[in-house]
Amino acid sequence: MKAITLKTFGGVENLETVELPIPEIAANEVLVQVKSISINPVDVKTRAGKGMAGRLKELDPLILGWDISGIVTASNAPDFKVEDEVFGMVNFPGHGKAYAEFVAVPADQLAIKPANINFEEAAAATLAALTAWQALVVHAKIQEGQKVLIHSAAGGVGHYAVQLAKYLGAYVVGTASAENKEFVLSLGADEHIDYKASPFEEQTSDIDFVLDTIGGDNIDRSLKIIKKGGSLITIPSGLSDGVAEKGKAVGVNAYFFLVESNGAHMKEIAALLEKGIIKSHVSSVFPFEEMGQAHLQVETAHTRGKVVVSTDIR
Repeated sequence: MKAITLKTFGGVENLETVELPIPEIAANEVLVQVKSISINPVDVKTRAGKGMAGRLKELDPLILGWDISGIVTASNAPDFKVEDEVFGMVNFPGHGKAYAEFVAVPADQLAIKPANINFEEAAAATLAALTAWQALVVHAKIQEGQKVLIHSAAGGVGHYAVQLAKYLGAYVVGTASAENKEFVLSLGADEHIDYKASPFEEQTSDIDFVLDTIGGDNIDRSLKIIKKGGSLITIPSGLSDGVAEKGKAVGVNAYFFLVESNGAHMKEIAALLEKGIIKSHVSSVFPFEEMGQAHLQVETAHTRGKVVVSTDIR
């Protein structure tokens, strides 16, 4: 099979297409013929030597990627059979090996792909949608009527978080550029903040929960507008030093969390996708041979929705 390996951490020129054996599956695993791969900021950071690089640096070959959709071609698990169409986030934060034609996946990390969405939309709704689900539902436990602020509301995690927060009954405020105002409102946001027009902390207040997707001083600024007893979750790794202590000083429950593969949560997301409650916005689809270009697009940090790679290999 064709796979894209990372020769060494650095630029996109270090991504190399090679021939590798099709992986063998263990008990409770399935073999998935990959149709689409979603590319995330963590992919780009890891390729550059940050992100998950510390966890993966000893692996050879190192195959990046975690988000897939595809077709089951072999199964050692009772829940999935050959020809099932599936999607999921594979072994995050471990070695997902998603940049390949075939991937061995633990069955408890997958869900059946809803029939009403395509493989690109399914692949998109994995790490980003799981992050939104685990942040808002599992950790923050968003309640109806709460006022929620989603940073980078037009981005990968953000565009799912807006839809999910609205579904949970929250009043949703989303930060994004003026160019993305209509998109953010179309997702269900009650209010859009143009973070370029003036500091967001001067445009809103009395927030119950903030989902921070930026890190750094964005955390400090967000803490100023959260009610006492409210909460903040930040997700960019390496940009959250001291967040709990900063939150505690102002009476806010603030912390970093890292998304984890979870098939039960994928099934919840599948149900929402099937009902049209949440939808994936895929802004770009690159061919497998242009993985580097997909990375460069994500690296701009100005992607609306998600970037996906198709594995229809020529």
